Amino acid sequence: MHRFATQQSLTWRRYPDTMNTEKKLLTEEEILAAPEDEYMSPDQLAFFRARLTAERDGLLNSARSTTEHLQDNSNMADPADRATQEEDHALELRVRDRERKLLHKIDEAIARIDNGSYGWCEESGEPIGIKRLMARPTATFSLEAQERHEIRRKQQGD
Repeated sequence: MHRFATQQSLTWRRYPDTMNTEKKLLTEEEILAAPEDEYMSPDQLAFFRARLTAERDGLLNSARSTTEHLQDNSNMADPADRATQEEDHALELRVRDRERKLLHKIDEAIARIDNGSYGWCEESGEPIGIKRLMARPTATFSLEAQERHEIRRKQQGD
C-alpha cells in the first residue's frame, strides 16, 4: 500500500490541476498515443471525468424515462396483455437496478479523480492502464489484480 500512496502523491503533486475544463478534451487516439510519463495527467483526467459524467447523465436520463414509462399505467382489459406489460416493467426495473449500481461506481470513480487516486490499482498501486480504463472507466484494479480478485471470490463461493 505504501507504493500506492507514493504513486498517488507523485501524480497529485505533478498534475495538481485536474479540474481544467477550458481546454479541448483529448481524443481516445491522443490518450492512447500519449507517453507513459503522462499517465493520469490533468488532460487525461479531464477526458475520463467527461466520459464518466456523460455516462452518468445518460443513465440518469434513462432512469427518468423509465419512471415516466412506469407511471403511464394504462389499464389493459386482456389478462395476457396485462401480464406482458408487468413482465416488461419487471425487466425494466432489473435493468434500472443494475444501472443504479453503475451510477454508484461512476460517482466513486469521479471521487477518485478528485482525490488523485484514479487510474491506480487499489491493490497494488500500479497503473490500471489506459486501455483498461477506456473499456471500463470505473475500474479500480489492474487486469492482473482483477483476475486475482475474481479467483479469490470464486474460491470463497461468492
